[in-house]
Amino acid sequence: MGKPEIIVTGPMMKTVFQQLDGSYVLHRLWEADEDALIAEHGEKIVAIATAGKRPVDATFMQRLPNLKLVANFGVGYDSVDAKWAGENGILVSNTPDVLTDEVADTAVGLILMTLRQLGEAERYLRAGRWEKEGPFPLTKATMRDRRIGIVGLGRIGKAVAKRLDAFRTPISYFGRTEQKDVPYRYYSKLADMARDVDVLVNVAPGGLATRHMIDAKVLDELGPDGVLINIGRGTTVDEQALIAALREGRILSAGLDVYEDEPRVPRELIEMEHVTLLPHVASASMFTRNKMAQLVVDNIRSYFDTGRPVTPVPETPVR
Repeated sequence: MGKPEIIVTGPMMKTVFQQLDGSYVLHRLWEADEDALIAEHGEKIVAIATAGKRPVDATFMQRLPNLKLVANFGVGYDSVDAKWAGENGILVSNTPDVLTDEVADTAVGLILMTLRQLGEAERYLRAGRWEKEGPFPLTKATMRDRRIGIVGLGRIGKAVAKRLDAFRTPISYFGRTEQKDVPYRYYSKLADMARDVDVLVNVAPGGLATRHMIDAKVLDELGPDGVLINIGRGTTVDEQALIAALREGRILSAGLDVYEDEPRVPRELIEMEHVTLLPHVASASMFTRNKMAQLVVDNIRSYFDTGRPVTPVPETPVR
């Protein structure tokens, strides 16, 4: 019997290849002709390792009749049709927990950068304007007297809240269900929470259920002193509605790490000096990305050793 064959849909951390090469046959999809690869090897493919660049949808999985596992690099797995996979006996795993702290740290940094306009202040200094024009203008916003609402109080949302507790800011959250074991106020309607807070921190996952959940109505409720922070998924925010709200002063500012059509960021956002923009770097440290890569490897090895991955997603019928 030959080695199990795996499709890797796009480039990943070197540790994935270093640990899997030899024990498995790895097919690098981004370096191959997809149709030719599947025609030759499709019936022998047992697993897919993916980082989200190439969607793993039902059509793709149907072409691999012996597929058993999709190992996703990242906590978000909206590029994988996990519901269809679960209904058809295909297991899906992701990489939770190992990136929680890094993303939560970035979220707090993004809040501070946006409220205090730290990126704008740095550009002011680098352009020589401090010497020529005097001190940077006083910022309108601060962490003092801010009320913060978190959209999605999962692992990362809780880690963000824990860090924000140190600033002694009132915290509330919106989610599908109320969590009785947390000390924060719960809202069942996102617009209601947006009306009552000054900073909306979005940690919600992507997918059809959350697409454009932060729309013009929610932004209007956030109000002219409100700030949107997004470290969840770009698709959860109606980007055109956000651009309009920022342009018209219906919200104060935004700090974004994710976008609807990455890596293409709307020119309108780039040209807004008071908006903080990061290139999707929340978990982008060597330490954390290597931890994520190791969990991809562990999920694949665990499936072949035990028949189940270490960290299956909720749509996968194993625990």
